[in-house]
Amino acid sequence: MIFSQKLFHTITAVSLSLCLSAVFSSPGILLAADNAVQVKKQPDIQQVKPRKPVKIKLHRTAKGEYSWDLTGDDVDEIVKADKKLRKLLKLDTE
Repeated sequence: MIFSQKLFHTITAVSLSLCLSAVFSSPGILLAADNAVQVKKQPDIQQVKPRKPVKIKLHRTAKGEYSWDLTGDDVDEIVKADKKLRKLLKLDTE
């Protein structure tokens, strides 16, 4: 009987210390002056949306001349793609 009481007290003390260490070691949980537990919520992490690539439809005429249609969401990327195509196809007259 004495052994079971000691075991009960030991298990209770260990579980209480584990609970308290979990509360005090957690960075998001703070104890207020009136011993009420307050949870400090971290700001949500915003997910980065993947960029949609510029879509290029390349056309070649019977004379061997090239033209293309560019579509995309980012205007800067469309302009870069246009400059790159002009440079690769040597159509840049500037």
